[in-house]
Amino acid sequence: MQAPTTTGAPNLNKTLGERRALRSAILSVGTWVVALIASIPLFSVLYMLLVKGGARLSTALFTDLPPAGFELGGGFGNAIVGTLVMVGIAALISIPIGILAATFLAELGPTSKLASITRFLAKVLTGFPSILAGVFVYAAVVLTMGGYSAIAGGIALSVLMLPTVILTAEEAMKMVPRKMKDAALGMGCTRAQTIWKVTLPTALPGILTGVILGIARVAGESAPLLFTALFSNYWLSSLREPTASLSILIYNFSSMPFDNQIELAWAASLVLVLIVLVFNVLSRLLGKPKA
Repeated sequence: MQAPTTTGAPNLNKTLGERRALRSAILSVGTWVVALIASIPLFSVLYMLLVKGGARLSTALFTDLPPAGFELGGGFGNAIVGTLVMVGIAALISIPIGILAATFLAELGPTSKLASITRFLAKVLTGFPSILAGVFVYAAVVLTMGGYSAIAGGIALSVLMLPTVILTAEEAMKMVPRKMKDAALGMGCTRAQTIWKVTLPTALPGILTGVILGIARVAGESAPLLFTALFSNYWLSSLREPTASLSILIYNFSSMPFDNQIELAWAASLVLVLIVLVFNVLSRLLGKPKA
C-alpha cells in the first residue's frame, strides 16, 4: 500500500523583497520616528526642569517658608502642604459622589433618561475650562464664606475631578463579567449585595485608576485656585483661610525680578511634575491587568 504523500509546510517567513513586508517595515519605522518626534517636547521640559530645578533641591525647600523679595534661601513647604490638603478635600468630595453616580450609571439605571443626561454632563465637564470652575466656586462658596480658603479651593478642584472619577468608574463596573453578577443573584444575593460584594471589589483596580488620574489632573491646576484659595506665605493653620499651593507659587515667583524666587519657581515646578508623575505611574500599575 502506497504511503500518502505529504506536502511541505508553507513558508511564512517575510522578506523585505515582498511588497507587503516592505510596506509594513516602512510604516513601522515611520511610527517610531513620529513617536520620537512627539516625545521631544516632553523630554525637553523634563531636562530643563532637572537642570534648572534639580540644582536647587534641598531639605530646606520642604521645611522653610517662601522668602520675601530681597531675601535669599527659603522654600515652599507650606505650598506642598496646601496642595496636598486641597487635593485631599477634592478627593473626599468627588470619590464618594463619583462612585455612587457610576454605580447608578452602570448597574441601577444604565438605560434611563437620567443616566443619559448624567453621562452627557460628565463628558462635558471633562473639557470644562478650569478657570470657570474657579469662578463658579468663587461666586457660590468664597462670597458666601466671606473669604478665600482651602475649603473653597478643594471644592473647585473636586468639580474638575468628579467627571474623571464618574466615567472611569462606570467603565470599570461595566467590565465586570455578567456571569459573575448572575451567579451572585442565583445564589440568593440581593442587588445591593451583588454590587457591594461582587461588582465593586472586581472593578476596584479600574476605579482606583480613575481616582488617581483625577488626582493627577487637579494637582497641577492653578486657575481655579486663584479665585478660591489665593495664596499665603505662612503655614496652614485653618481650612477657612487663604492657602498656598505649588501652582500659584510657581505663577507668582516666575514673574518676580529676583533670581532666588525664579530658582524656587523652577524647583517647585520639578517637585510638582514629580508628584503628578508618581500619580500617573500608580494609575498605570493599578490598572494593569493581572496575569
